[in-house]
Amino acid sequence: MMESFGFPVSAGDFRFRAEARIVRRLLGRVEHNGPVLDLGSGVGYWAEEFAHSFSWVVAVEGSNALYPALEERCTPYSNIRVIHGNVLSFEPDGHYNLIFLGGLLMYLDENDVIALLQRLIPCLGSDGVILCRESTVRSETVTRTGGYPVVYRSVPDYKRIFKHCGLTLRHVERNEPYVLMQMGCELIKRWKRVVPEPFQALRVMGRLTYWGMRLGRPWISRLPKVLGIPFPSLENHFFVLGSGDYL
Repeated sequence: MMESFGFPVSAGDFRFRAEARIVRRLLGRVEHNGPVLDLGSGVGYWAEEFAHSFSWVVAVEGSNALYPALEERCTPYSNIRVIHGNVLSFEPDGHYNLIFLGGLLMYLDENDVIALLQRLIPCLGSDGVILCRESTVRSETVTRTGGYPVVYRSVPDYKRIFKHCGLTLRHVERNEPYVLMQMGCELIKRWKRVVPEPFQALRVMGRLTYWGMRLGRPWISRLPKVLGIPFPSLENHFFVLGSGDYL
């Protein structure tokens, strides 16, 4: 995806490594001598990450296009079990120290989100957590249809849904690496709208934008908030959830 904005291939690796450091910090108190359930695993980057620190990982992916890449990536790891199946009908068969939903809920309508979360709660270990990584908007829900159907919800919307499910929101944190790269993507989109295609020099502008974002962090991602500018339009947040009374 980032290559279509003229970013170097390494941009995806940068974002994932930065996000992984955040996830390790958020899971610092979670017992790692136990299993992980990774629902909607995609091509397996997070399953691979968890395999290095948890004793066992169950990775579930329903996409026919993505599953072969997930299987190939996870084959070298004896502690990863890959399952090709629909996450909405998948029946967990144990208790997990961590249930990871890495950008899954935005592809589900609210009823399916609630049904899924309520089905997962009994599968949490005594001190287990659900970690959600979801793209978000600032105000009203944005629903997109067509070739890329998705539901972008606000942080208050997710809080409401989690409360309805009986989950405790232990921590919410903006995904700064994602936001940084999203700023670059939205700047390039604006560049494409105002500059005729023959003069866009996307390969040059994309790399200049990417390195400008990286060299300017962390203050550059905080600047819009300081100036009162709602930019970028799309953000991303981590939600750490536990079972029990909502606080």
